[in-house]
Amino acid sequence: MTNERRVLVHPDKQALTGSVAARFLTKTVDILDDLGEANVALTGGTVGIAVLEAVNSSPARDSVDWSKVHFWWGDERFVAKDSEERNERQAREALLDHIAVPPENIHPFPASDEIADIDEAAAVYAAELEAFASDGARHPRFDITFLGVGPDGHIASLFPDRAGIRETEATVIAERDAPKPPPQRLSLTRPVLNASDRIWLVLAGADKASALGLALAGASYTEVPVAGAKGRKRTVFFVDKDAAVDVPENLIAPSY
Repeated sequence: MTNERRVLVHPDKQALTGSVAARFLTKTVDILDDLGEANVALTGGTVGIAVLEAVNSSPARDSVDWSKVHFWWGDERFVAKDSEERNERQAREALLDHIAVPPENIHPFPASDEIADIDEAAAVYAAELEAFASDGARHPRFDITFLGVGPDGHIASLFPDRAGIRETEATVIAERDAPKPPPQRLSLTRPVLNASDRIWLVLAGADKASALGLALAGASYTEVPVAGAKGRKRTVFFVDKDAAVDVPENLIAPSY
């Protein structure tokens, strides 16, 4: 399969999240048939969590053997374990607490009340990634990585013109001064994200249109981080009509 970028446009947010959920369930079954296990990196944000809620409410939810799926996160807010701001807590409430996934298959970033030092927390997650890697790699093979996109074009907690988006050696970075609250965050780096077989970017709303248009027009990834998101096999932008207004017509897939 060649590396390609596609944009799939949906009429509204509900259609968007339902479509992504259905495709995720189908693709995960296919991956498990082919490989025997799957590694999925989750994202937070309103739309990212809405996708997980749609997975949970799907009649096909239990067609997946969740015991063979490992869940990771692309980034996390460095706050207390029980904070409502944590991507982990939101994902658990939306989906993970409702499916038969073994606790050891869920790999959250450390919380600030578990490891107080953010650099140590980053090192601990890097070690967790390496522990589940194979063939001398530093992280597992991610089959599907979900990413949201900020109005400024950020992905995970890699922000425009910050050191994190330029990092190429570390697998995990500590962001101390994010331009949106909370300021302290942990994030996978761009090389780790781009080692994923499939990157699925899910975004909705007119405030995302400019960043999406710039990314697809070839903007610098240091200035518009989403421009640098490229999965090994496929990169798919799942968007609603409002977010697609600046997308070149030739990049929009008619259907899937």
